[in-house]
Amino acid sequence: MKNRSVLLVAALGSSFACAQSPRKAAGPAEPPNLVNCVRGLSDCDISSLKPDELKQVSDASKKRNLNYCLDGSTLCDPTRLGPADAASVQAARYRRTRDKCMNGSAACDPFLLTEQDAAAAELAASRRNFDKCMAGAPSCDPTRLSEAQAKTVRAAADRRNLDRCLSGSSTCEPTRLSPADAVAVRAGAGRRNRDRCLEGSSICDPLLLTLDEKKRVRAELQRRNLKSCQTGLASCDPVALKPDEVKAVRSAFQNRNVEACKKGLPACDPSLLTGPDMATVAAAFQMRHARLERIRSKSASKP
Repeated sequence: MKNRSVLLVAALGSSFACAQSPRKAAGPAEPPNLVNCVRGLSDCDISSLKPDELKQVSDASKKRNLNYCLDGSTLCDPTRLGPADAASVQAARYRRTRDKCMNGSAACDPFLLTEQDAAAAELAASRRNFDKCMAGAPSCDPTRLSEAQAKTVRAAADRRNLDRCLSGSSTCEPTRLSPADAVAVRAGAGRRNRDRCLEGSSICDPLLLTLDEKKRVRAELQRRNLKSCQTGLASCDPVALKPDEVKAVRSAFQNRNVEACKKGLPACDPSLLTGPDMATVAAAFQMRHARLERIRSKSASKP
C-alpha cells in the first residue's frame, strides 16, 4: 500500500512538471517592410533594408520575373534573364505557340514553328476542316479538301439532303437527288399527303392520291361525318349522309332529345317526343319532384 502511494505521488509530480515546463519559443517574426518588399508590394521601403534583406528581395524579384516570362505575361522583362532562364523561357514560349497552332487558335504564329511541327499543325487544321465539312458547318472551307475528302464530304451532304427530302423539309434540294432517291422521296411525300387526307387536314392535296387512296380517304371522311352527326357536332354534313346513315343519325338525335327533355335542358324539343317518350319524360320529372320533396321534408324536420 505504501509503495502504491509513493508511485501515485511520483506520477502526479511528473505531470505537474510537464504542465509547468515552458513552451518552445517561436522564431522572430520577419519585419513587415521586408515581407512587403519580398512580395513586390508598393508599401516596400528599399532604403531601410539591410544587405542580406536586399539579397532576399532581389532573389524574389528575379523569381517573379522568371515566372512572368515562363507564363508569357506582359510583365516579363527578358533583359533580366540569365542564359539558362532565357533558354527555359524560349522553350515555354515555343510550346505555347505549338499548342495554339495545333488547336487552331487565331493567335498561332506558324512562322515560329519548326518544319516538323508546322506540318503537324497543318495536318491538324486539315482534319478540323474536314470534320466541319462532314458536319455541314458554314465554316467549312471546301478548297482545302483533298480529292478523297471532297468525295466523302459530297456523299455526306447528299445523305443529309436525302434525309431532309424524305422528312418533307423545306430545305430539301430535289435537284441533288439520284433517280432512285427521287423515287423514294416521291413515295414518302405521297404517304404524308395520304395521311393528311385521312386526318382531314386542310393541306391535303386530293389530286396526288391514287385510286385506292381516294377510296380509303372517302370512306374515312364518310365515317368521320357519320360520327359527327350521331354525336350532334357542328361539323356534321347531313347532305353527305347515305340513306341508311340518315336513319341511324335520326335515331341518335331522338335519343339525345329524350335525354335532354328528361333533364329539363333547353335543347329539348317536345314536339318530337312520341307517346312512350313523353311517358318516360313524365316519369323522370315525377322522380325528380319526389326527390326534392324528400329533401325538403328532411330539412324541415331538423331542429
